Amino acid sequence: MSYIEEMFGLSGKTAVITGGGGAIAGALSEALLKAGANVSLWDISRDAVDQAISRLSGSIGFREKMNGAVADTTDRESVKKAISETENKFGGFDILINAAGGNRGKSSFNETDMKQFEFVLKLNLIAGLMVPTQAVTQYWIEKETKGSIINMASMASYIPLSGVWAYDAAKAAVKNLTMGAAKEFAPYGIRVNALAPGFFIGKQNKALLIDEKTGEFTPRGKDVIAHTPYGRFGDTSELAGATLFLASNNASGFVTGITIPVDGGYLIQNI
Repeated sequence: MSYIEEMFGLSGKTAVITGGGGAIAGALSEALLKAGANVSLWDISRDAVDQAISRLSGSIGFREKMNGAVADTTDRESVKKAISETENKFGGFDILINAAGGNRGKSSFNETDMKQFEFVLKLNLIAGLMVPTQAVTQYWIEKETKGSIINMASMASYIPLSGVWAYDAAKAAVKNLTMGAAKEFAPYGIRVNALAPGFFIGKQNKALLIDEKTGEFTPRGKDVIAHTPYGRFGDTSELAGATLFLASNNASGFVTGITIPVDGGYLIQNI
């Protein structure tokens, strides 16, 4: 085994990814599979899980190293069932990536719909962090597994984005709770970190950034590019390196409670 394989390889490891049908989840799955890990994709939709596995199988293979589970990550019992399915398939797992989340709508502060606000908070904090982390850490503590959790933060964790008030609040909380959980679970050897992707084109934000009719950047898309020193959107494959670093105990075994921006310099823009 080479030094790089020893440091960053994940042979013998299994990763669970919530929100497994999403674009970022797909890119992270590909990186983990190529590094030798098994991957269990969890999503509330069976179709989303099956389609994600089919895409990955068609593009890189590794079908025998993947499985999918239907999981409502707002529901502790549903998560426990998915844990059991993953354990039955792979004998357990060592990595949890909380990739469930997203945003709905955009408005002024005073026009914010409270039901939608609550939904986005629930999507990103309850489904996207709290419930799966509670269930998985309890499972790991019982099994004495020294696992790694990777949460999904955002540029909004640092600087609020205009018009997406619930998303701003939720992603700021993700960064905060990542630090708090890291301290709580450190005595058990469980590491908790986060990635903060910059602007990557996905299903949920594409219409906000690119005009569907013309293919040109929207005003918001132009603002993002102007604010990003690299002058472009990210490619989801560029999240792979940071993910493998945080997932590997050999590479980051003394790293916990941090959030790594992968943003093309968005957070360092100045005038």
